[in-house]
Amino acid sequence: MRDTPQRPMPVKIYRLLPAVFSMSLQSEASQRRDLILVMPVYNEAECIAGVVEKWRDTFKNLGINSELLVLNDGSKDETAQTLEQFADDPNVTVINKPNSGHGPTILQGYREGVKRADWVFQVDSDDEMQPDQFEEFWKRRDKYDAIFGIRWHREQDAGRKVLSAGSRVLVRLFFGRGVRDVNVPYRLMRADKLAPIVTAIPDDTFAPNLLISGVLGRNVRRVTNRNVLHENRKTGTVSLKSSKLWKIALKSGRQTTLFMLRTRIKGL
Repeated sequence: MRDTPQRPMPVKIYRLLPAVFSMSLQSEASQRRDLILVMPVYNEAECIAGVVEKWRDTFKNLGINSELLVLNDGSKDETAQTLEQFADDPNVTVINKPNSGHGPTILQGYREGVKRADWVFQVDSDDEMQPDQFEEFWKRRDKYDAIFGIRWHREQDAGRKVLSAGSRVLVRLFFGRGVRDVNVPYRLMRADKLAPIVTAIPDDTFAPNLLISGVLGRNVRRVTNRNVLHENRKTGTVSLKSSKLWKIALKSGRQTTLFMLRTRIKGL
């Protein structure tokens, strides 16, 4: 008699799913960085290459598994062309996007950053605060959910001083006194604490850093503040004109008030 060929045993797909899912999680974990820097850019062609290089090299020298996320907010100068030199750098990601403003651009960077790293650091691209002050932030991170800079030796005109003071009073009134420089662009934050906040912030928010400072600063034992030397910009110009400050102050105040009410309802 001829032997009847044995049919292969079917592999049940549900038996494979746990292994596939486990491999996917391991892949995501291996790709996740320890730190991501979020840097919005607008018309900084004169200095942006040097700024990116300084921050990238600082993280490398500190042995941090890091990524720089540079968001070009529709610059009208040669910023996009200047950033092309980092196209092959595995530690630098450049996003060229239509202009939406500083706040929405930061918010986009945060939302992307919390997916890609355990810690999120934000700094502006104008070279006013240097990376040599970052090491002290990184050393102290394990004790806190966020570490905020305090701009030291900062020079402002009268209008900007009033705007800064108003922002500080508003955040303290609604959220408490945990953060001293509420809009500082030199801040290190845990991604898992930042993620629910940036999800709740509306896309068109002018100053998301104010709202983030408020929510994180409620738990005063989990945040700290450190002086950071502030230098006047050496290149480019300030994109926010003094003539628009009062209009912006009213808009930011309204957005902060509405967000405060929403977060109380949502329990953030």
